[in-house]
Amino acid sequence: MKKFIAFSTILVTLVSCGSSDKGELVGVKGKKWHPEKPYGMTLIPGGAFIMGKSDDDLANVHDAPTKTVTVRSFYMDETEITNSEYRQFVEWVKDSTIYMKLAILADEMGQTSTGGGGKKGGASIGDYAFADADPEKMTPYDKYMYENYYSVGTEDDMFAGRKLNRKVKLIKETSKYPDEYYVEVMDSMYLPAAESYNGLRTIDVNKLEFSYTWMDIQAAAKAKTGKRSDFIKKEKVKVYPDTTSWIKDFAYSYNEPMHNDYFWHQAYSDYPVVGVSWKQAKAFCAWRTLNKNTYRKKKKQEFINTFRLPTEAEWEYAARGGLESATYPWGSLYAKNDRGCYLANFKPNRGDYAADEALYTVEAKSYEPNNYNLYNMAGNVSEWTDSSYDAAAYEYVSTMNPTVGDLKNKRKVIRGGSWKDVAYFLQVSTRDYEYADSARSYIGFRTVQDYMGTQSTGNRKTGKAK
Repeated sequence: MKKFIAFSTILVTLVSCGSSDKGELVGVKGKKWHPEKPYGMTLIPGGAFIMGKSDDDLANVHDAPTKTVTVRSFYMDETEITNSEYRQFVEWVKDSTIYMKLAILADEMGQTSTGGGGKKGGASIGDYAFADADPEKMTPYDKYMYENYYSVGTEDDMFAGRKLNRKVKLIKETSKYPDEYYVEVMDSMYLPAAESYNGLRTIDVNKLEFSYTWMDIQAAAKAKTGKRSDFIKKEKVKVYPDTTSWIKDFAYSYNEPMHNDYFWHQAYSDYPVVGVSWKQAKAFCAWRTLNKNTYRKKKKQEFINTFRLPTEAEWEYAARGGLESATYPWGSLYAKNDRGCYLANFKPNRGDYAADEALYTVEAKSYEPNNYNLYNMAGNVSEWTDSSYDAAAYEYVSTMNPTVGDLKNKRKVIRGGSWKDVAYFLQVSTRDYEYADSARSYIGFRTVQDYMGTQSTGNRKTGKAK
């Protein structure tokens, strides 16, 4: 009898929980969702196009035969990533490194907050202690995670998962450093005095490392067995651009001013970042995703999907701007307009880099954009793509979102040509490559983000993509 009563109680409970759907299959109700265009990006509506060289292959490379393919919709940066935007990444990594060093030293010294920390900075190193240093202020969930995971760390990092206290502002002026422990941490971020010159202390850029994880879905899909952890990859990347690329790329050439000033001087803030390897570009994408999702978490908003590098097919599709079989993004067969003005930043004549009125790079929003409102898809700087280079790739890649995602192939496709290239490399179908760990003074990048949904395509006959 007691069992029958218990069963009846459970049945009533279940019926009452589902009473609003009247027993019908109505699905789980979720929040209303609307696509949000990322800042500085434009929507590239998906569709089909003829990828490859429709003109004669003057260089006789024969690595881009024509092939009809289809790509899905995505957002793309209107411009190449600029020095100013990449500096935001470098500054975030630098500040995070300092916060971590302060928190670790405070932990080792047993220092805790004095309550004096705030927007003006901490009163002692204790104000920069880990935000989870006081168990009494934790929620039950945070306390459980701390005791079972964060307090023990990982094999690689004993402080993995610990929360940094970013509410307290870092103090940058040496005269306002709060205590000797703070001085010790800040001093560790700079090169030794013996390596400085002209009385200037210089940040040790080798300390600026960004760590992130990602999942190798391709390997997981191919594997017959294995744990999820087997496919999670850990990356640690030095983020500072290789400014010496301006010297190394050009023997017997005086480019020291570009080495000294191009990345940090305000005069070049809106110019495309260069000297960034493929690995660093990938790290930037991971940071941009983290930075945006951290903000959305505070606002209790849903996470966005990841920023990433475009595939080779996506890049070419976007560069064409909806024009069929065009040689350049502007559609013409020529690199000049009807008034004789050059339409991109490149090397028009042998040894004459200034014929187009630009010696090196130009600002990211220079010249006219293509029909998708993308600037400098030809010239200025070549751009990294996510795809690996294989001369025979067009023969075997899929016709749906084609790419070569071979991680063992270190040759990565670059597209668009640069300020030091001849017009051939500016053609939307011309393929080129560089090694993933190489940084060049003429290679930059721009990022993309997948469009959520499938209703936005370039083949729609009515209406406009929103």
